[in-house]
Amino acid sequence: MVSDQEDQIVTATRDIPASAQQIFDLLADPSRHTEIDGSDTVQKLRSDGPTRLSLGAKFGMDMKFSFLPYAIYNEVIEFEEPLAIAWRHLGHHVWRYELEPLDDATTRVTESFNWGEARFPPMYEWLRYPSQHEGNMARSLERLDAIFSGDQTQ
Repeated sequence: MVSDQEDQIVTATRDIPASAQQIFDLLADPSRHTEIDGSDTVQKLRSDGPTRLSLGAKFGMDMKFSFLPYAIYNEVIEFEEPLAIAWRHLGHHVWRYELEPLDDATTRVTESFNWGEARFPPMYEWLRYPSQHEGNMARSLERLDAIFSGDQTQ
């Protein structure tokens, strides 16, 4: 069992050919999350949420894991335009994007999954949930890169 909360975060980082504001605008539009979801579980934005996220905003997503469809409801817990955005749902684990402008046309994007703030972190570790997200986050950042580089083959 992991006891140090810093050890309960997995991250992926990639330099994306776009400004921090361009990337932030995409992340703040929950209808576009299906385009970048590396896990392929996000299906579509539910119609009962905002079209642009803000601090405290609640938004729902239709999801599908294997053959099982379900809905998830998230709350934005961090919104520092254009540098950081984070949300969590009922389980209280946190998805976060940090944007570090490298120049006017390139941004270092770090996506993180923090299960240290979850309601019961040992369950996440027992299910090996965090390690599953390392590849998913790398694929998400590849897809984000493809959107801005125009390379839709990634």
